Amino acid sequence: MIDPPLEVLLERVPSKYALVIAATKRAHQINEGSLPLVDVDSTNPVTIALHEIAAGRIRVERPREL
Repeated sequence: MIDPPLEVLLERVPSKYALVIAATKRAHQINEGSLPLVDVDSTNPVTIALHEIAAGRIRVERPREL
């Protein structure tokens, strides 16, 4: 079972694609030394990033239409 649940994550982002991009970018930031924005038992940067998105600490916006 995924934690946090995918349903919760998709309430915060416009699509699965946007979720993957946001989590990847944030995980890279954490790997480079950024402090986590939430308290999580895991040390895995991707897991931390997903928990930050689920908690609303990372905001993902839909790009503007051209």
